[in-house]
Amino acid sequence: MEMLEVTGDKLHMPVLGNGEESGPIRAPGAVIDGNSMGLMEKLGILTDSAKYDVACTSSGVDRRGNGRDLGNCVKAGICHSFSSDGRCISLLKILMTNECIYDCKYCVNRKSNDVPRATFTPDEICRLTIEFYRRNYIEGLFLSSGIFESPLRTMELLYRTLYLLRNKYRFNGYVHVKAIPGAPPELIQMTGFLADRMSVNLELPTAEGLRELAPNKHRRNILAPMRQIQNGIRANQYDLTVYHHAPKFVAGGQSTQMIIGATGESDYQILHVAESLYQRFDLKRVFYSAFVKVNEDKALPALPGGPPLKREHRLYQADWLLRFYGFQARELLDEKRPFFNILLDPKEDWAVRHLEQFPVEVNRAPYERLLRVPGIGVRSAQRIVAARRSARLRFEDLKRIGVVMKRALYFITCGGRMMYPTRLEEDYIVRNLTSEKDRVQFGSDGMSYRQMSLFDDGQYSLQPDPGDVYRAVTGQI
Repeated sequence: MEMLEVTGDKLHMPVLGNGEESGPIRAPGAVIDGNSMGLMEKLGILTDSAKYDVACTSSGVDRRGNGRDLGNCVKAGICHSFSSDGRCISLLKILMTNECIYDCKYCVNRKSNDVPRATFTPDEICRLTIEFYRRNYIEGLFLSSGIFESPLRTMELLYRTLYLLRNKYRFNGYVHVKAIPGAPPELIQMTGFLADRMSVNLELPTAEGLRELAPNKHRRNILAPMRQIQNGIRANQYDLTVYHHAPKFVAGGQSTQMIIGATGESDYQILHVAESLYQRFDLKRVFYSAFVKVNEDKALPALPGGPPLKREHRLYQADWLLRFYGFQARELLDEKRPFFNILLDPKEDWAVRHLEQFPVEVNRAPYERLLRVPGIGVRSAQRIVAARRSARLRFEDLKRIGVVMKRALYFITCGGRMMYPTRLEEDYIVRNLTSEKDRVQFGSDGMSYRQMSLFDDGQYSLQPDPGDVYRAVTGQI
């Protein structure tokens, strides 16, 4: 592919699909009330504007320093994540601009909002990234943008930023950049050879929700760059097997983000959309962002309890089950039960509804069945399979392996025996998994105990009023 040519402060683009050269890119400045804005003022505005974009996490890319360029790329985790050795490492997460030609009803940066606007030049982003990196504040860059003038114009600016960062500033660290729906495929392709990861925001789970809240955006335009990136990654993997020194294309894969709670989709619908995206586009991650009401609009939900953070958490847990535990969306939810139980995590909820598959004998069960036991994760299941080749496992061994016994004890046996004399009944297990007050406490003799209360004989859950509490403490009753 023809490379871009940089001369002076202008970047000359190759010929695009219409047979015309797009011309030199001149990055915009930022003006408020006619006065030029300082770099730190821009930084404050554009980092704050980027906080609602959650589609970034560990890089998945491992690239050593080459002795010539600045920095390297570590697989372990970036952007407010923790690496395997306990380090917290992060990205500079900014927008190129919060100017936008679209008027999405849920977005703080929509064109009808009266908010401070700012735009970085590509050179300013490069300098910020290098200076933050040299001070050991960051290990990479996450770059997104509002739609400035047009998708073509915005993608040109993003490309120029990455081109300068890699070639002029010799930055070898991690870079995650957004692909702009509607931009020419040539620009997205060239950007992919400079980025470690790319993402395209799905915005909302369904096309109907998109039409309702983001009428300027179209589902087909969003899915087109996803497909292009997927095909580019596959073609590049083949090229790398033939030509080992071929440039890498989006080596860390692609991801997407959808807003949860702005429209009326159920958890069942959302999970099916996510499962379809994984299967059809080979995504590394689907991110779920609880809707935060930043605009007053009659089309937006009221959310009296605030953002649906607990729902977001349950969707992330279910997403983990899809990717690593062999579950399918239709197993976790259905049309009769379209929402997750807020009190139980999705694996616990599935287990108590399928008690016919339990208890599982840990010394004989296949790996796939172990993964379905609450309290047993991927690593602990692998350890169980490895350990039982040489010894018969006991409950004490499971604790050392890392099994969370307070969850698992209702669903497993060792040598045909349960850890304590528990009942395999849904109500009994749910009560003990969800209520700290009613949780069964097991003694060394295997008998179950619970803390006695003056006002609860084990049959009633009515709480005493403050007057009763005072009279009980002072000996009046």
